[in-house]
Amino acid sequence: MTDANDPKRWMQGFPPAPDVWVRFDDPRAAQFPQLRWALNHYRELAPTKTVRRAASPSVLPRAAQEAALDALRFTALTGESTSWADAFAAIHTDGLCVMRRGQIVYERYWGAAEPHRPHLVMSVTKSFVGLLAQILVHEGRLDETKRVPHYIPEMAGTAYDTATVRDVMDMRIGVRYSENYADPKAEVWDYGRAGGMMVRGKDYAGPDTLYDFLKALVQEGPHGEAFAYKTVSSEVLAWIIKRVEGRDLSTVLSDRIWSRIGSEEDAYFNIDVVGTEVGGGGLNATLRDLVRFGEMMRKDGDGVVPKAVVDDIRFNGSVEAFKPAGYVTLPGWAYRNMWWVSNNAHGAYMARGIYGQNVFIDPKAEMVIARLGSHTVAANTATDHLVLPAYQAAAEALMAGAV
Repeated sequence: MTDANDPKRWMQGFPPAPDVWVRFDDPRAAQFPQLRWALNHYRELAPTKTVRRAASPSVLPRAAQEAALDALRFTALTGESTSWADAFAAIHTDGLCVMRRGQIVYERYWGAAEPHRPHLVMSVTKSFVGLLAQILVHEGRLDETKRVPHYIPEMAGTAYDTATVRDVMDMRIGVRYSENYADPKAEVWDYGRAGGMMVRGKDYAGPDTLYDFLKALVQEGPHGEAFAYKTVSSEVLAWIIKRVEGRDLSTVLSDRIWSRIGSEEDAYFNIDVVGTEVGGGGLNATLRDLVRFGEMMRKDGDGVVPKAVVDDIRFNGSVEAFKPAGYVTLPGWAYRNMWWVSNNAHGAYMARGIYGQNVFIDPKAEMVIARLGSHTVAANTATDHLVLPAYQAAAEALMAGAV
């Protein structure tokens, strides 16, 4: 009997039978188990825009140690002992790649994931947007002290009227907007419908585009104080980048980063009805290209990004501003330029996206981990108890030569 949760059962046959359809106009496409197929096939469900790859992909040397890492045991934050293999299988990992000193030591795929198929990376997208913005700040083309309407006059009188660019870059914004994925009435779902990421329904009467949605936001609380994770700030920042560059986000990302890291596959963005890229969570990329991106960051920009930009991410986040957000699995962390910064002994920092998307960089261990997932629960707090100690255990084992 076929496992009803097997993502390889969906959309099979010529034509596929109705009971295995995954369709954009069916809300179940955004729910487990159909989600496992959808996250690997978003281009087949909704409009997208290409991020052009490198002319010649870089070679990824290998020093395979999959069996040793799979057997590695560690203690979860909840106290139980488990193995690397069991932990990542349990949280519906789609792809997992570990690179150390430029060599791939681990690469595995589960579910519907394949090496050459881009996967939706959700809020990992934000870290690309934050990185691009900091590059422009470093170049003097973007003034982080200016208020948002300086670059986007349309945002005058909105929630972002008095917010500075730096407030936006570090998500220290007071705006009426809920990111509670467990609440079907949270504004995050309205954002998804405006951005073309979710089905609208026949009676939809909300904003038609991402920009219409952003212009309707109202302020709630002060700017520039506590960190508050709200995806709409990423969209505002992406809009600023496009105004400064005079080009769409796909082109900027390709020219500035994607085509320069040796990427072997095009990435792509989900877009709204007028072609605006979803800058808060719409990037789709392959596992190998994500690990290439992480390795570039580990190597202090590697000639693609100025070292000063990477250093700003690593060292200029505010722990005090982060505390009020109350992330119990991330004590002592900070948030800078839309990256999550651990401030631990290894100086680790990461890009994070819901359902299990990560790019994790451990400078001390000279290690990068890229992960793709389709967990049953959106928020990373559902998997941090396994993921974070697993990454630390891998770093320590690789440094000690134990694997």
